[in-house]
Amino acid sequence: MAERLEAGAQFAEAHHDWVRLRTLIFLRWTAIIGQLGAIFVGWCCYDIALDLPLALATVGAAVAANIVAIFLFPHSRRLSQAEVTATLLFDTAQLGLLLALTGGLNNPFALLILVPVTIAATALERRPTILLGIATILIISIVSQFHLPLITRDGTMIEMPSVVEFGFWVAIVIGVVFLGAYAHRISSEIHSMSDALLATQLALAREQKLTDLGGVVAAAAHELGTPLATIKLVSSELADELTDSPDLHSDAILIREQADRCRDILRSMGRAGKDDLHLRSAPVLAVLREAAEPHLDRGKEILFDVNPGEAGAERQPTVYRYPEVIHALRNLVQNAVDFARSTVWVEAEWTDQTILVRITDDGRGYAPGVKNRIGDPFLQNRSGDRSQRPEYEGMGLGLFIAKTLLERTGAHLRFSNGPESFIPEVSHATRSGAMVEVSWPLARLVIEDGTGLGENQPITA
Repeated sequence: MAERLEAGAQFAEAHHDWVRLRTLIFLRWTAIIGQLGAIFVGWCCYDIALDLPLALATVGAAVAANIVAIFLFPHSRRLSQAEVTATLLFDTAQLGLLLALTGGLNNPFALLILVPVTIAATALERRPTILLGIATILIISIVSQFHLPLITRDGTMIEMPSVVEFGFWVAIVIGVVFLGAYAHRISSEIHSMSDALLATQLALAREQKLTDLGGVVAAAAHELGTPLATIKLVSSELADELTDSPDLHSDAILIREQADRCRDILRSMGRAGKDDLHLRSAPVLAVLREAAEPHLDRGKEILFDVNPGEAGAERQPTVYRYPEVIHALRNLVQNAVDFARSTVWVEAEWTDQTILVRITDDGRGYAPGVKNRIGDPFLQNRSGDRSQRPEYEGMGLGLFIAKTLLERTGAHLRFSNGPESFIPEVSHATRSGAMVEVSWPLARLVIEDGTGLGENQPITA
């Protein structure tokens, strides 16, 4: 689990260099065209007496910045957080200077100063986004006080009432704060979901590879069993017949010992059998034990119980050994073992319509602050209670992976607490902690009665 959490953090770090220079250059060209269009329309069509040399020089600074970036860096260059922040600060300052030369807040295009901070909110971390937001508010505040007036060639002053101008400034400040916070929150959730889904795919691919490898190893162990037994038998007979030749006798003994060693290695690498339904299906109790196997020796008692429910068959059902089911249940068992005081219960119950798996522990249960957010990726415990595992920094990625994989198989999950969770002193023998219930429609997980194991498939080169 720790490896997946570290991987999730690495995925988040990877977002730092996602912004391409080419994208910012294109956006700046778009802004330059708009600025030139607004300047010449105001100059030619509305007879506004602009300080044209200074306005064009300000736009020219943006043009020069783009030309320098094009010639110095390849278009495929991806910018760091600091480089993107500096680029957007330049754009904000350039637009602020242009607004100061063209009427300040009396210029209706002053609203466009929200664009750089919105881009920052979607592409940068919180700290540079806040920095750019503060810079934007500071620049627009200075522009509102110090700017050249908008005057037509006949001397008419174009100016909003002071109350309206102040309201426009307030609207821009609120826009900076609201749009920045909203865009940053949505972007962060999208990035977190993307990271978590990638981690889920990696975890599922790993589990699938392990399952396939287990089938190959099991098949190899089965196929090599007979020739190894023959080698052992022949070497034993040779050893008996070569007692009068010590050198040959020791060689025969060595062959027999190496054959035994090969047998033990194959036995330890995989179960006996072939890549048939023995490996693709198993009784529900066997699947639960397989999922919990890595956590049986971690100092907590794991109790298994399977029983039929109402209208359920007496014989426990045989279920598909989906890699995603085993991996997800293993994550849930790990979470229960991590927080349990001494005991974890893993139970299964089936009816004629559904099959239910319940995992319960005797810990403190889910914190009230995170209970309604269980299953979100990169979830942090805001309550700050890490008394159960002070060294553990969880991000919720394991539960997200488990939830995603199980829902992919048609399962429905329910997270809850026992009746005595979050009471300081509770009995260790009661199911007082967190409880996860996973239920499937019977047809999605259980093999129909009468389905045989089928013939073993021959191994071909």
